[in-house]
Amino acid sequence: MSRSFYERVIVALKMIPPGQVATYGQIARYAGNPGAARHVAYILHSSSRKEDLPWQRVVNSKGGISLKRGHGYELQRQLLIDEGIAFDSEDRIDLERFAWPG
Repeated sequence: MSRSFYERVIVALKMIPPGQVATYGQIARYAGNPGAARHVAYILHSSSRKEDLPWQRVVNSKGGISLKRGHGYELQRQLLIDEGIAFDSEDRIDLERFAWPG
């Protein structure tokens, strides 16, 4: 039996190692549905605790944090810094340097 999109997303998310990030779109492509980046965001929002997902390692296509300030932005940023990920002066991550090649 083949895995559902949800299951494939969970597998992909758990593969992102510390010190690297992936984009929502990258995870959607990896899971077999390139147009489902928003669905990846929903899965992260609804299942991060239940599935013990490294939610902090997923960023937008520009290398930025999608959460708003005061609503998880600062926590995600600090968790990434703690893993050795650097932010530039525009608060973005260099995806060429830190992107998971998955």
